[in-house]
Amino acid sequence: MKVILTETIDRLGAAGEMVTVSDGYGRNFLLPNRKAVLATPGNLKVLQGRLKQQEAKDVKEQHRAEALAKQLETISCTAVVQVGEEDRMFGSVTAQTVVDLLKEQGFEVDRRKVLLDEPIKALGIYTIPIRLHPQVDAQIKLWVVKE
Repeated sequence: MKVILTETIDRLGAAGEMVTVSDGYGRNFLLPNRKAVLATPGNLKVLQGRLKQQEAKDVKEQHRAEALAKQLETISCTAVVQVGEEDRMFGSVTAQTVVDLLKEQGFEVDRRKVLLDEPIKALGIYTIPIRLHPQVDAQIKLWVVKE
């Protein structure tokens, strides 16, 4: 059975691709869940139109993200933390802390877009990556200083 995927499915294909699947998989899973449509000339035209619109929207979002990345690269944030003996921090600096610091400077960023492998638990200067778009990353400087 030939179908046109309406969304990206792992190990099968990307949205807009025409793929051949077994009859049962197409009839019992893909078609009822609207993850694919039958590969007819009419459906192919409709889907290509939708993909063009989606592509134009993605290009606009990417340009917006690139502009925001340029603005973010020029700023630096300072996180003031409490420390104990030998400059050991109480708590840590997390992605939410970074988002709050950016919000104070007028930038709205989702917490999940801040790419911290693990919370920061030491004083110093850090470069924090932020994924604004799948193709656009920004780097901000974060200063972790004691009170």
